[in-house]
Amino acid sequence: MENSEPGTSTSNTSRGEYQVFLSFRGHDTRHVFTDILHQAMIDAGIRVFIDEKELQLGEKIRGNLEQAINNSKLYIPIFSKNYASSPSCLYELVRMVDKSKEDEKKVILPIFYDVKPDDVKSNLEQKMEVWKNKFGPEDIKKWRQALQEVGGIGGWEPKKDSGYTELVGAVVEEIVVRLKTRERRVTEYLVGMEDRIVAINNLLDIDSDTVLLIGIYGMGGIGKTTLAKIIFNQLCPRFGKNCSFLEDVSKMTKSKGLKTLQEKLLCDISFSGVACKILDIDHDINMIGETICNKKMLIVLDDVDEAYQIQKLIGEKPLYPGTRILITTRDKSVLNIRGFKYKFEPYEMVQLSDKDGIKLFNGLPLALQVIGSSLFREKREIWVECLDKLEKAPHEDVLATLKISYDALEQNEQEIFLDIACFFIGENKTNPMYMWKECKFYPESAIEVLINKCMIKELDDDSLWMHKQFRDLGRVIAKDQHTRLWNIDDIIDIFNSTEGSVQALHFNLRDSSKGSIIVTSEQIKRFPCIWFLSLCEVDCQGDFTGCLSELKWISLDYDCDISPRPAAAYKISLDRSYAIPPRPAAAHHQRFEAASAWHLENAVVLNRGCVESFWA
Repeated sequence: MENSEPGTSTSNTSRGEYQVFLSFRGHDTRHVFTDILHQAMIDAGIRVFIDEKELQLGEKIRGNLEQAINNSKLYIPIFSKNYASSPSCLYELVRMVDKSKEDEKKVILPIFYDVKPDDVKSNLEQKMEVWKNKFGPEDIKKWRQALQEVGGIGGWEPKKDSGYTELVGAVVEEIVVRLKTRERRVTEYLVGMEDRIVAINNLLDIDSDTVLLIGIYGMGGIGKTTLAKIIFNQLCPRFGKNCSFLEDVSKMTKSKGLKTLQEKLLCDISFSGVACKILDIDHDINMIGETICNKKMLIVLDDVDEAYQIQKLIGEKPLYPGTRILITTRDKSVLNIRGFKYKFEPYEMVQLSDKDGIKLFNGLPLALQVIGSSLFREKREIWVECLDKLEKAPHEDVLATLKISYDALEQNEQEIFLDIACFFIGENKTNPMYMWKECKFYPESAIEVLINKCMIKELDDDSLWMHKQFRDLGRVIAKDQHTRLWNIDDIIDIFNSTEGSVQALHFNLRDSSKGSIIVTSEQIKRFPCIWFLSLCEVDCQGDFTGCLSELKWISLDYDCDISPRPAAAYKISLDRSYAIPPRPAAAHHQRFEAASAWHLENAVVLNRGCVESFWA
């Protein structure tokens, strides 16, 4: 049986099996009830099979009709005055009963349209005299048994003087709950989610009639969306049709516009294709507000990156008691909306514990998912090659996800992020703050932005922390830009090359097997844009005067137990200095070749207490 009408579910077979099979007597109910119910299910996104052509008397169920019954999950027979007068309806009913016995997940949900169960059975008995010469006793026996069984199932009946709107709404809501059509697909065998689920459920306090808004924030790929999906799936049955999950809000807003998301939200909560057609964003805000303020809602806005997106999707009217709103974001600051009626309860999604991290191989679920799929190979040799490649460079898909946060930064914020990734992880922030201020990077606000976006953390001892995956991202970007150097081999290579765009350099030989290396003034002069220079256990030779005009911070760090050299051996001139630290123990000294001279304009000097001539 085929239905060629556009917009009906029979035209959507490419999307998979049918979810609902409608069985009805066309002459009784098609244009007064069944079509209304059918359209309501279509609006709710339910794949429903509806028959356009009734079987002729004596005709058996055709192949595609039987297949539709076999594949459907729910069966809705609409019993009417003449339902039992149709052999096709009775054949369908028998098949539905058989399938529900074979598979307990397949359920019959009868509707009694202006009849009682006994009325349907009586109608069948009246037809027996007419049919006894056309149908075998086995068919009639099965029809009687099927009517007997389905008649004992509790079903719906239209209420007098109430029309069909209330009944249709009740049927659709029951179908949505049973089919779990709103549930989101979640990866199986999740690690480390139990405690987080408990924490969110405690914040939601689902039995309370208050309105609660929860903001789940954390770095990209750490599992915020997965957690929100789990919570949404758990709560869907309690909210029925009054729930909506809007995924990738940031991406969808940029690609298709916020209006598309507003229409999706309205369609989800109204079950009406008409209600989804709106004029503009502001018009939609009013429609959303009028709709959700009268219902207890469950709404998830996933991956929000701007506060206005929340305002335009939730509206500004008071929400109905018991409503729950969940937001996931990489930027904690979007949860602080000026003038917004409600406050978000923040929940930080942190990396997994050491125990769970071992199970997952690292603290970032996205990384395992992406890298694991790339390692799905049969040959051991390919595994070895992939692992060797990953040791040298992080996976591009993981970096692409994290780079979304980097691209959203202002330039000064990007510069500080790259500095931390390359040089200052685990370091106290005090000293680099002086440098960033001199560079006009406005570090106070920039650091706050990076913390809100979960790209760094500031620990209790004022040291800076960054997730390994973000560190790898920062270093890949810096290496591509040729702006920051920290790898010894890269530094040696570029020192022997032509002029470069290097802005910051950390040359550390303390734990290196390279032995003694001399840095000459001629080499340094090739890089006039350097504003951060850190040399650890590196010998310097030559006259450096005037070659570091852009320098903002120099760190000269040596461990040697030799007597102080004469002041003449340390020719360092400072035009301006900041926050001079206390003079350290005399055992720490700088080591320069005699006659090395440094003229540092506007420089902040770290470890300057080690330079004896400074206090001479």
